[in-house]
Amino acid sequence: MPLNNPPPTPLAGSSAYLRLLTYVRPYLGIFALSMIGYLLFAITQPAVAVLLQKVIDAMEARTPNLVYWIPPAFVAVIAVRSIGSFMGTYFLARVSNNIIHTLRCELFDHYTTLPASYFDNENPGHMISRVTYNVTQVTDAATDALKVMVREGLTVIMLLGYITWLNWQLSLIFLALTPIIWLIVRKASKRFRKISHKIQSSMGDVTHIASELIHGYRVVRSFGGEDDEKQRFKQASYTNFRQSLRLATAAAVHTPLLQLIVTIAIAILVALALTMMNNATTGEFIAYITAAILIPKPVRQLSSVNSKIQKGIAAAQSVFELLDQPGEADAGQKTMSKASGKVVFDSVSFRYPNTEVAALHSVSFVAEPGQTVALVGHSGSGKSTLINLLPRFYDVTSGVIKLDDVNIQQLRLTELRRQISLVPQQVSLFNDTIAHNIAYGSLSNATNEQIESAAQAANAMDFIANLPDGLNTLVGENGVRLSGGERQRLAIARALLKDAPLLILDEATSALDSVSERKIQNALEHAMSGRTTIVIAHRLSTIEKADKILVLYQGKIVESGTHQELLALDKHYARLHQLQFRNQQENTKH
Repeated sequence: MPLNNPPPTPLAGSSAYLRLLTYVRPYLGIFALSMIGYLLFAITQPAVAVLLQKVIDAMEARTPNLVYWIPPAFVAVIAVRSIGSFMGTYFLARVSNNIIHTLRCELFDHYTTLPASYFDNENPGHMISRVTYNVTQVTDAATDALKVMVREGLTVIMLLGYITWLNWQLSLIFLALTPIIWLIVRKASKRFRKISHKIQSSMGDVTHIASELIHGYRVVRSFGGEDDEKQRFKQASYTNFRQSLRLATAAAVHTPLLQLIVTIAIAILVALALTMMNNATTGEFIAYITAAILIPKPVRQLSSVNSKIQKGIAAAQSVFELLDQPGEADAGQKTMSKASGKVVFDSVSFRYPNTEVAALHSVSFVAEPGQTVALVGHSGSGKSTLINLLPRFYDVTSGVIKLDDVNIQQLRLTELRRQISLVPQQVSLFNDTIAHNIAYGSLSNATNEQIESAAQAANAMDFIANLPDGLNTLVGENGVRLSGGERQRLAIARALLKDAPLLILDEATSALDSVSERKIQNALEHAMSGRTTIVIAHRLSTIEKADKILVLYQGKIVESGTHQELLALDKHYARLHQLQFRNQQENTKH
């Protein structure tokens, strides 16, 4: 058995952001254009100070000829600024949105590869929230935040470079404050990221509670749970509100504090400039002061965007943590054209992760090709666990399962599952047409005649023919427009269309009335012909013709035989049969 992979170690904030930036590689050309645009934008900031210097110097020198080129120069600077801003914003938006699209698709694609144990242990609301809310937070970090960070960062660098070029001694005083600014930003960043993780978790709770209400509204209304659900949602939403408010408060304190420090530095700079720039011209002095005064604005914008960046980093951490989750173990290399259908369970035991009691203990049996093997037993006896091991939704803890004398772990997952048609107890239908629900996934190339034939065999055409658009009728979210029996028959039609050598029926007739059940039973008997069938059934009357009946109790096979053989034993199976027979008689009387 493959070893369980350990959960991935969460990435550090800087590592998560650097990994996010690796998604830029396919768009380096476009990204370079955006950087050129923002570089042009940044250059225009000190250019304004330079032009202001020329204006002052021209006025003092009384040189009228400068009047002719300074106004056009101002216009040219603003034109370059506008072009640079457009280039930076547009091309960076293209890069950022491509990254978000890629991340969102990678996230969804990875969901299709994760093992069943992950879905068992993960909160569905948090899983949905990662694809929706968390990716949106990454969007903010990769679009608005990155735009401000690049544009204003280049602006600060250009202005600092310009004032350093004018008077490097004065500029050293300003640069001396850089460590203090860095410490404040670093401390604030950690707090922003910590709160952002809590916001994402609380948002997952909001999504989860809303999803539970939407899917279980009938139960909520039937049992008067409206007030309880309102209170649960109110509490989850209030928790999200409190965390969001904490983040806003931290940002509201951080930005003015940083701006105050920068302003104090500028004030000191101006005061010192008045005494240290005695040899400078008036224009040079004004240019220096102008450039220095222009620095606080981009610094303020850089500090205000820090909360968005940290929210994006926190979101990226959760996204990458999921992407680093190992998918289903698929080390098999063997292929199989079409199995004859022989199934062997050899001393198979299984224990769910993080549980102490095994769900199956040394289960052994053989299903010959074409045989029907029925599994019966009380709830929790291990019936569903056993059939979930066949398509390797879970891997055995010990023992071996073979298909046609080949260990199923040596088969590729796609090859193994191609041999199996499954009708689960909980039918899953998609918000699409009946035809597309029957011919789903690898069956999508089926012809209308094949689809109709499968529906006919599943006794589904009688109700399909009465629908307004027949096979092209939309079934609604999870088949909400169909009855339970109709949904079950579509699932059976889907399994019949697949025509796999191994058929698994997990309570396949559980949602049917007695009339529909008889019709389905006839169709299933025809479908079982020539293929190995493993059936889970609570209604023992549906499995009386099974070649072999296995009685499970607390994860062990306690009895095995035909219907008549097990009745003659007068043990577990006989007691189950007598109990059901008695209940049916009582129901008939009422």
